[in-house]
Amino acid sequence: MADMDGSLWVFGYGSLIWDPGFPVAEQSIGRVDGWHRSFCMRSIHHRGTADAPGLVLALDRADGAACTGVAFRVAPGAEAETIATLRDRELISSAYLETTLPVATSAGAIMALAYVIDPDHVQYCGGLPLEEQARIIAAASGGRGPNRDYLWSTTAHLAALGVSDPDLEWLADRVRQLI
Repeated sequence: MADMDGSLWVFGYGSLIWDPGFPVAEQSIGRVDGWHRSFCMRSIHHRGTADAPGLVLALDRADGAACTGVAFRVAPGAEAETIATLRDRELISSAYLETTLPVATSAGAIMALAYVIDPDHVQYCGGLPLEEQARIIAAASGGRGPNRDYLWSTTAHLAALGVSDPDLEWLADRVRQLI
């Protein structure tokens, strides 16, 4: 999971962008190819419940796709603690798979820890129409708060970084209309 110089990098594409939860030494806009950011995971803990699941973002594999997010270099000495913290947060169910992906940054390619969706997991729901996603996000709430706040925070932080995500932008506007 460490890059060539021994640094641990983490790729954030959703809530990690605005709430990494670990000490960051540096960050850079980065892109992973062959994956897209998608509300393709039913959330039964953080942004929904088992009875009323919300939706959270995951990297979903797709030919020709690319996802722009943030590559974070973990502060030296905090690597083991960071991995433990991320596993507690991201692997609360087994819907995410922990992997290492190549990330293209302005400084060159790095290898980064990333959490991608397991398409065989019961919480996977790839391909939901955007309108259905909006209705779920507008209504759901879980242990970390309303699903809509997760959407709005992610969309706002991507915009502040100059990263456009038309699907998320459409969803953010539609959820505002629904509530």
